[in-house]
Amino acid sequence: MARMFRLPHSLQSRIGPLLRRRNRRQARCCTALTNQPALEAAVADLSRQLRAGGQSGTADLALVFCSTAYATDLQRLLPLLREAIPSRHWIGCAGGGVVGTDAQGQPHELEHQPGISVSLLELPESELQLFHLEAGGLPDLDGPSQQWVDWVGAQPEGAHSMLLFIDPGCPAINDLISGLDYAYPQAAKVGGIAGQHNASHGSLLLDDRVVEGAVGCLISGAWRIDPVVAQGCRPIGPVFEVEKAERNVVQRLSDGDHQGTPVACLQAILEQLNPEERELVRHSLFLGVAKSSFQLSSNDTPDDAAFLVRNLLGVDPRTGSVAVGERLRVGQRVQFQLRDANASRQEQRQLLSRQRRQQPEPLAALLFACLGRGEGLYGQPDGDVSACREQFEHVPVAGAFCNGEIGPVAGATHLHGYTASWGFLVPNHPPADSPAS
Repeated sequence: MARMFRLPHSLQSRIGPLLRRRNRRQARCCTALTNQPALEAAVADLSRQLRAGGQSGTADLALVFCSTAYATDLQRLLPLLREAIPSRHWIGCAGGGVVGTDAQGQPHELEHQPGISVSLLELPESELQLFHLEAGGLPDLDGPSQQWVDWVGAQPEGAHSMLLFIDPGCPAINDLISGLDYAYPQAAKVGGIAGQHNASHGSLLLDDRVVEGAVGCLISGAWRIDPVVAQGCRPIGPVFEVEKAERNVVQRLSDGDHQGTPVACLQAILEQLNPEERELVRHSLFLGVAKSSFQLSSNDTPDDAAFLVRNLLGVDPRTGSVAVGERLRVGQRVQFQLRDANASRQEQRQLLSRQRRQQPEPLAALLFACLGRGEGLYGQPDGDVSACREQFEHVPVAGAFCNGEIGPVAGATHLHGYTASWGFLVPNHPPADSPAS
């Protein structure tokens, strides 16, 4: 008869943590990228790359991004992938282009061609809540936040990150984003608007389905997403204060004791620009809208001074007013902005460098970039992912080119244009058995 021995309590307390450490699953990210035009060949290529890259067992989450070149076959994509690749959850979308990391570990941006990117994530000690939101019928933004939580069906307790993908046909997108901020205020939200296509189904991928509306993944526990939003602009001229505005039409601005129409203020700025900058004004002029307090104090941080870059929609030459893609209020601060490749590179390098100083070794990087970026902005391929690799030499990168990018500015989530919205998957806290710093 076997005898049972019980370890002394002193030994149990020393051996227990060692055993738990030994049995703890390791966080992993395994990636694959293909440009095979035939769907079956693409899935076989992805499966082969993942096996060669060390994929084994069942992943916690599979992120799938495919170009709209596969739109007619989109409903077959997830069933084929799920048959070849084991993962508990699947989420993603179709995009105007794809971002992924190839078998040699190099990230690429595939534009204007077929492409599918798959990233398998193992996230021990994390909880993932996937959800699908039908288009229309949003809860009341003036009602209790619990109505939104009930509608989404994911619990906010402990949630710190959210991946969010929205179909381009979804109505009231800005209200939807605001409602999710209302219901999940502690969750940093990163994602984008999926690509458009002519097929009869949506552009969103969830488990084994193609759906419309919106899909998301709420994350809590040991891993979180750090957002980095690179709007790619540089300011020109002074910071103005709105003196008169009606909805999204700015009628009068002030700079200290000087007041004028927005057109008059811009004309004064033009006199100080060089010829190249003046040419940019003709097609790359935007308005930065402050999204924090109206007046900065000496205690404000740089994030408090964040400007949300918005399109200039039109000019009234009779009154000198301008229409902006954002509602404006009297007392709000604004600043004209120019976008070009150099400004985009410089801003993105600064933001990514700051992220590296804060979290030097992310598990993965997610990129949701505007269709107006890429080769059209930089004049060469892989412009955004190359900037990431300058700071993070080995991090796998995945994502999509979107019809609008989702990410936070000054503490609130916004829908952007011409932007690179990054999400870096990093530890939410140090391991329990690591020494205190």
